[in-house]
Amino acid sequence: GAIYAKVLFDKLLLMNDQIEKIGIVMSDNAKDVWQYELDNRDFENYPFHYYDKNDFMAPFASGSAKYDTLFICPCSMGTLGRIATGVSNDLTTRAADVILKERRKLILLIRETPYNLIHIRNMETVTMAGGIICPASPSYYSKPKNFEELTATVIDRALELAGLSVNGYRWGGEA
Repeated sequence: GAIYAKVLFDKLLLMNDQIEKIGIVMSDNAKDVWQYELDNRDFENYPFHYYDKNDFMAPFASGSAKYDTLFICPCSMGTLGRIATGVSNDLTTRAADVILKERRKLILLIRETPYNLIHIRNMETVTMAGGIICPASPSYYSKPKNFEELTATVIDRALELAGLSVNGYRWGGEA
């Protein structure tokens, strides 16, 4: 799932006219998976502000910081479960809890399949609390030429869910 984070980072870089500030939290596992799947640690080269996974003093750990959107990309079923049950054991789950309580946009890009009943109920709970479940289910009607273009079909949808203007393929016409 690291390719989803990479494409999201790449697209966010191009949207600086639409975004005031970006804060990034990456778990140790996310860093390891990025290294394993993409054979690099390029996430270290993005000019975003990175926060430690246990930094509860990060601005978005409080609703007063006014961050308006949180992407969890990709979102594991474990993280989904902790969010659904209100367990804020790290900065990611605390930020999700804050976003939900402040009635802002929480977009979870889940990628596991198949789902069991626990996953489905957790998705229902987060949706009822105001979160948006955005499955990492790419579309093919744009005839993507490589993995990044295929991945972009998911990321473009997620960015649009956040209210951002995206120049991507649209059904029935070109971008």
